[in-house]
Amino acid sequence: MEMINQLKNDILQTGFKLVDKNLVAGTWGNISARTACNRLIAITPSGRDYRELQSDDIVLVDYNGKVIEGRLVPSSELPLHSAIYQARSDVKAIVHTHSVFASACAVARKPIPPIIEDLVQLAGGAIEVAAYALPGTKELADNAVQALGSRNAVLLANHGVIGCGQSLTEAFTACELVEKAAQIFIYANQLGGAVVLSEEDVACMHTFYLEQYRNRQGGCS
Repeated sequence: MEMINQLKNDILQTGFKLVDKNLVAGTWGNISARTACNRLIAITPSGRDYRELQSDDIVLVDYNGKVIEGRLVPSSELPLHSAIYQARSDVKAIVHTHSVFASACAVARKPIPPIIEDLVQLAGGAIEVAAYALPGTKELADNAVQALGSRNAVLLANHGVIGCGQSLTEAFTACELVEKAAQIFIYANQLGGAVVLSEEDVACMHTFYLEQYRNRQGGCS
């Protein structure tokens, strides 16, 4: 129980950071993490102000969407979170944002190519755009899983960003880096075009992150 309470608190703190960093507006976006046993998902409730959330407001559900603990309705994007967890055993936390520059790329249906080193280290390559589907639907979940592949971030067409990681910190950082890379991508195109890193360099940097740098950051905690 103590570990679950800590997980809920970590989700609350991540929500505060989303607001502080202007990665969401109002009650949009959502956050989730697996419990230590990987049998349940702790997720933010639907339509609640992040600043007003309490630990007891975080909802515990199983992978079929059944509420195990909590009095509020879980996020409407629960099917999306659940689908990613079931497809990716390495993902322990998911953060969904609606940041401006990344959303601009999502609206334009423009993937963010591997142009900046910090993002490719964490994410593992280009940030693809998942085909459009209505929010909260199985179709959106399936499209996101397909476009995400083995990477740690994906754009949702006309919607926003999904960041994944082995911790809430890593998933949040993925969203921050996607937003930064999207801004750089848009600016670089105004200067004549962004130069893409080679596949070999991307693979080398991502391997370095997975095998060494992640542990230095505490990314597996």
